[in-house]
Amino acid sequence: MTTPLADAVIAGRSGEELLDLPLPSHMKAVTIHKDQTGMFDGVTDKDVRKSMHVEEVPLPELAPDEVLVAVMAGAINFNTVWSATFEPVPTFRFLEHMGRRGGWDARHDLPYHILGSDASGVVVRTGSAVRRWNAGDHVVIGTAYVDEQDPATHRDGMLGEDQRAWGFETNFGGLAEYTVVRASQLLPKPALLTWEEAASNPLCAGTAYRMLVSDRGARMKQGDVVLIWGATGGLGAYAVQLVRNGGGIPVGVVSSPEKAEVLRKLGCEAVIDRSAIEQGDRTMLQRPEGWKKLGKAIRDAVGEDPHIVFEHVGKATFAASVFLARRGGTVVTCGSSTGYDHQYDNRYLWMKLKNIIGSHGANLDEQWETNRLIGMGKVLPALSATYSLDDAGEATRSVQVNEHLGKVGVLGLAPRPGLGVTDAQARARVGEERFQLFRS
Repeated sequence: MTTPLADAVIAGRSGEELLDLPLPSHMKAVTIHKDQTGMFDGVTDKDVRKSMHVEEVPLPELAPDEVLVAVMAGAINFNTVWSATFEPVPTFRFLEHMGRRGGWDARHDLPYHILGSDASGVVVRTGSAVRRWNAGDHVVIGTAYVDEQDPATHRDGMLGEDQRAWGFETNFGGLAEYTVVRASQLLPKPALLTWEEAASNPLCAGTAYRMLVSDRGARMKQGDVVLIWGATGGLGAYAVQLVRNGGGIPVGVVSSPEKAEVLRKLGCEAVIDRSAIEQGDRTMLQRPEGWKKLGKAIRDAVGEDPHIVFEHVGKATFAASVFLARRGGTVVTCGSSTGYDHQYDNRYLWMKLKNIIGSHGANLDEQWETNRLIGMGKVLPALSATYSLDDAGEATRSVQVNEHLGKVGVLGLAPRPGLGVTDAQARARVGEERFQLFRS
C-alpha cells in the first residue's frame, strides 16, 4: 500500500509539492536480524534467502548533514551476501561501534540492519546543514560514508579513520523504500538511464575507476595490458570499459563460453575462458602449472604479460595474479570474495619488482568523475536482471551462487522497470541495444 508521498514521487511531482506532503511513519525494507547471527553456524550452504527479511520498519530520523531519499531502485553487491551470511563478521559489530559514538550515530545500533550499498532515487527532505541539494532532485548514492571533520578525509575521503561503506558498515541502506544518506554521498542521476540502471553503477563503477584510473590506484596508461578476473561480473564489466576508454588492452577472464560471448559484445577482444584451462579441475589456477597455462593464453591473445592485474577474487586467484603480472607490474586489489587468507610465492613479487596496491571504494571526486562518464554514455551500466523488493533474497542468492552477469537490480518505489529516463535523445544517441547488452 503506497502513501501520498510515494505516489507523488512516482508521479514526478515538484520538490515544493513533495515538501507539502507528510512523511510516512514506516517503510518497507530488506533486513537481517541481530538475534539470527548464529543461524549458519556449522552450515555449508549459507542460503541468504533464509536470513533476509522484507518487513515494515520505522522511517529513520534525519541528521542535519543528511538527506532523505525516496529509493526508486537499489542493487545487490557482494557485501550484501557477506551481510546476510554474517561473514567474515556480523555487520552488527559495525553498528554497535557506531552506537557507542553517541549522537546521531546512535540511531544505527538497532536489532535489525537495513542492507544495500547502491541506490537511485528522489530527494524528499534535506537536513538543516545541507546546501547543494533540494527536494525533487534525482540522485544516485555513492557508497563512501565519511567523517568530514576528520583531517585525513580532506586528503582522500577513503583515508579517514571512520570512513565506512554505507549499507554495510552503516544502517539504513538502499534496499528499502527510503534511505538516509550524508549529502557528501550524493551524485546527480544520469538523465539517460532508468532508475534501476542508475542504481547498479556507483559502488562497482567507482571502485573500478579508483583501482585503474585514479592516481591512488594503478595509474593505467595507454597500451597497458590489464588482466581482469571475473570480467562479466559487477566490478569486471566496468573495468573492461574503463580500460578500453583509457587506451588500455583488457584481457577478460570468464568462467563459461556464454560469458565470453557477452564480454566480446562489450568490446573486449581478448577473452580467456578459464574453464578451458581448468578442464574440470577448479584448483588448477591455484597451482604453478595453471598459472603458466594462463600466462601462455594471455601472451597468445595479446603478445605480452599484463602490466596490471585487476584483482578482487582473493584467495582463489591472488597467487596467480602475483605470478602473472609482468616484471615491474602491479596487482591492484579491492576485495576477496573467495577468502581473505592469501598465500603467494613472494619470490615473484620481490625478485621481479612487482607492486601490490590496496584499493577501497572511491572518494567523492572519483565517484563524480565516474558518474560523469556514465552520464556521457562512455561507460554503460552492467545491469542484467531486476527484481522486486519482495524478492531481494532471490536477487542476492543469484549473486551468492554466481548465477548472475554484471549487476542485479532491485526496485524500490519504482512500480516497474524502465522508468526514470529524462533525456531520451541522449539515450538514443548511445543506442538502446547497448543498454540491453547484459540483459540479452
